[in-house]
Amino acid sequence: MSWIYLIIAGLFEIGFTTCLSLSENFKKPVWTAGFLVSVTLSMWLLNKATQTLPMGTAYAVWTGIGAVGTVAVGMIFFNEPTNFLRLFFLSTLILSIVGLKFFAGGH
Repeated sequence: MSWIYLIIAGLFEIGFTTCLSLSENFKKPVWTAGFLVSVTLSMWLLNKATQTLPMGTAYAVWTGIGAVGTVAVGMIFFNEPTNFLRLFFLSTLILSIVGLKFFAGGH
């Protein structure tokens, strides 16, 4: 169950970074509220996950999911650059997250 909490926490991290960008420095109330809800749920779920997973593994996976997802959102919805090197390094980050899941311990 801890890995499920962690994955959902990572998804909420993508949500809060996206809402943060769309809030335009907290000037747009709906996106600001989305940011606050997302960051709260992300942290709460990360805390739940770290009750049984090693802190270092959980934090690395959480930030990795957030980073990969935020880059993907940027490329898909905000026309951020998509080139070979960017996709290559994004792939290495994904492989690192998977590696931590399977080889770095935890339940």
